[in-house]
Amino acid sequence: MRGYFGIGVEGVSKAMNVGSLYRTAHAFGASFLFTVAASYAREDGVRADTSDAPGALPFYEFGSVDELRLPGGCELVGIELMDGAVELPSFRHPRCAAYVLGPERGALSAEIVARCSHVVKIPTKFSLNLALAGALAMYDRMTSMGRFAARPVAPGGPIEALPRHAFGPPVLRRRSKVQGGRTKT
Repeated sequence: MRGYFGIGVEGVSKAMNVGSLYRTAHAFGASFLFTVAASYAREDGVRADTSDAPGALPFYEFGSVDELRLPGGCELVGIELMDGAVELPSFRHPRCAAYVLGPERGALSAEIVARCSHVVKIPTKFSLNLALAGALAMYDRMTSMGRFAARPVAPGGPIEALPRHAFGPPVLRRRSKVQGGRTKT
């Protein structure tokens, strides 16, 4: 799978939820973790995060939405049950993304929603646990962007083998004259 993703939370107060989310993110191959305006105590979260994800991955703590910094080209994706959000099964994940979830008994702030390139919602009747919602978004990313064999047509039907990757010929890029600081090809 090309690209990368990170996942974080805004305004949370329950370390066990964050620990569980981070452990799952570590398992799904997240590249980084973050908090925004959150009271997250790692020593409490480690009870749910037995992989110690913040010890294994870059972990960033931002005091406010204004302080939030993401790598260049990384799109912020809010996960929130709100009008106008795209339903997760219909969402095309960005190649480079940072997913953010809101507090346990609230919603993403208007400030962070304004910073989001996309907002997605999980089509459920009511709100899910923070860690579960994050896990579903990461699973959807993996299944929609990863390379897996096609599902069988009938339940329990045979599973097709994943086709072998076909390597094409090498792509050669030549640089020619530089004009005005730009390379002209």
